[in-house]
Amino acid sequence: MFGVRSKGCYTLSQMSRLSFYNLNLQELEQALVGRGKEKFRAQQLFRWIYGQRVTDFSQMTNLSKVFQGEMAELLDLTLPEMVTERISSDGTRKYLFNMGDSQLVESVLIPSDDRLTLCLSSEVGCNMACQFCYTGKQKLKRRLTAGQIVGQFLQVSDRLPEAQRITNLVFMGMGEPLDNPEAVFRSIEIFHSTWGLNLSRKRITVSTSGIVPLIPLVTASGARLAVSLNGVNDEVRSQIMPINKKWPLEELLEACRVHCRESKDKVTLEYVLLKGVTDSIQDARDLHRIAQSVPSKVNIIPFNEHPGSGFHRPDEKAINAFHNELMRLGTHVLRRKTMGRDILAACGQLATNPDARPRPRAKTQPEATL
Repeated sequence: MFGVRSKGCYTLSQMSRLSFYNLNLQELEQALVGRGKEKFRAQQLFRWIYGQRVTDFSQMTNLSKVFQGEMAELLDLTLPEMVTERISSDGTRKYLFNMGDSQLVESVLIPSDDRLTLCLSSEVGCNMACQFCYTGKQKLKRRLTAGQIVGQFLQVSDRLPEAQRITNLVFMGMGEPLDNPEAVFRSIEIFHSTWGLNLSRKRITVSTSGIVPLIPLVTASGARLAVSLNGVNDEVRSQIMPINKKWPLEELLEACRVHCRESKDKVTLEYVLLKGVTDSIQDARDLHRIAQSVPSKVNIIPFNEHPGSGFHRPDEKAINAFHNELMRLGTHVLRRKTMGRDILAACGQLATNPDARPRPRAKTQPEATL
C-alpha cells in the first residue's frame, strides 16, 4: 500500500541499517533490489524471520555466508523492549513495552474458549481526548512505526507455549489507529502476508472513534471495522467524544454503510455504558434504531472506571435492563465480557506512565458473555 520512500529511512544509500519489522514484503524487495540483490531474497527472509522465528542470520542455512553477513549489516532485528508482564486472575495478560526514550505503551492478550486475541496499541497517548478513556487523558506523545506494532505481536507470540498461538488482532489499545494510518496499514500487510505472519484479514479488526475520511482505508485493507459509537445523538456523543464535533453521527453512520456495501461485511458498533449518561432504556431503543440503519452488531461495554474520569459504571440491574431491551427489540447484541479489570487491562484503562497508574481494584465477580 505504501511504497518505498525515495527519501527517508528506507533508502539504502542513506542509511546502513533498516528495521526489518518496519518493511512490508514489497518494500523489502525494493530495498534488496536497490542493493543489487535478487527480489526473491525478501521472501526467504520473511520465511526465516516470521515463519520460523530465526533471528540469527548465520542460522539461515539456504543463504550464502556472504549474503548472511550483508543482511546482518543491513537489517536491524531489534524488537521493542518488554518491560513488564502482568497476569490477571481471569488469565488476561498485560504487557508494558518501551518504544525508546522511555516512551511506553501497553498491549493486552485476551483468552477465550475459541480464540486468543491480542489488543495492539498504535500510539503513545492519544489525540482524541474521549472523556471516558484513560488513554484519552494523555496527550499524544508519539505515533508508533509499523515495526513497533508488529514487534508487540512478536514479543507476545514468542513467549507463548508451543500449543498456543494468537488467532485474532484488534487495534483497540492505546491511540486512534486512523490517526496513524501509514504504520497501521503497513503492519496489517505484514500480519496478513503469506510470507509473513499469514493471519486472515478477517481476524484483524481496526477500531476508530470516527475519523470518517479514513474509513475507506479499512475497507481497502480487508480488515474488519469497529466504531466507538458510545452515544445515540450528537449532543451526547459530542460531550464525551470531541471528534463528533468534526464528523457528526450521521456522517459516521453513512461512512459505515458505504464500508458495509463495499466490504460485504458488518461493522461492530461499540457502546460504552456510562451511568446516567448513556444507559437509559430510551438510549437502548435509540441504539437499536441506529443498529437497524447499518449492517452491524452491537457490543455493549460497561464502563471501566479510572481516576479522574468523572463517570461511573452502571449497576448490574441497569446493565441487564439495557441489554435485555436490545434483545427484546431484536438487536444483534453482545455484552463484552470484562477481562483484566484487576490489572487495569480492561477497555479504556490502558496508560503510559506506570507510576501514575492507580492500584488495581478488588477482584470483581466474573461476567457472563453471550
